[in-house]
Amino acid sequence: MSSTSMEARLAGHTDLAGFRSEARQLLAHQVPPDEVQWQLEEPADAYVAPQSPQSSRPRNVARAATAIVPASFTRLCEFVVLHRDPERFSLLYRLLWRLVHEPGLRNDPGDADMLQAQHMAHAVRRDIHKMKANLRMRSLRDADGEDVQVGCYEPAHHVVEAVAPWLAKRLPAPRWAVFTPERSVRCEGGRLLFGPGVPGAELPRHDAGDADWLACHERVFAAHHA
Repeated sequence: MSSTSMEARLAGHTDLAGFRSEARQLLAHQVPPDEVQWQLEEPADAYVAPQSPQSSRPRNVARAATAIVPASFTRLCEFVVLHRDPERFSLLYRLLWRLVHEPGLRNDPGDADMLQAQHMAHAVRRDIHKMKANLRMRSLRDADGEDVQVGCYEPAHHVVEAVAPWLAKRLPAPRWAVFTPERSVRCEGGRLLFGPGVPGAELPRHDAGDADWLACHERVFAAHHA
């Protein structure tokens, strides 16, 4: 790391819009990859509706950089940022820098950095598929006597926020909640809200009794119940 390293701060583990904004500024100032230190803030405990990735993306990206960076790299970023590798943002900025300064990179299928990013994206896609296929929900009545579906899962990567919109379309119940060690998500009438996770040791097993599931639901959501 260079003695003149710059810190680039991101608002969480999956802050793609923040990465794009920071990368744009770093490129504009010609800051090379080995002089950047990426810092990730922990997600807030309070439940908040997620930002729309489209609305939060920077709109004034340099036209020259936009012309040089292929659309396939933009799509690759959307998956790589969900990987658990702590060096993923460094890898992506290094690739972005190289795509701008080494135009031939896009035509080099054997490049080590690009291969690593593609392998990471593949792992994330596989993890998303596994969560969709293997998540099991069960129906309960909460303390207010209202129906709610609950489930838990331990994904390998940061995929909860990517899977949640799919669940909202597929699950028939208007109220449901999914707990994972990193993030939990609930749906109230189609509105997704994200917040703190449940440690793996405290996640109810699928064959646990209703009381255990209700206790977990109340513990995670009671303070945020609308």
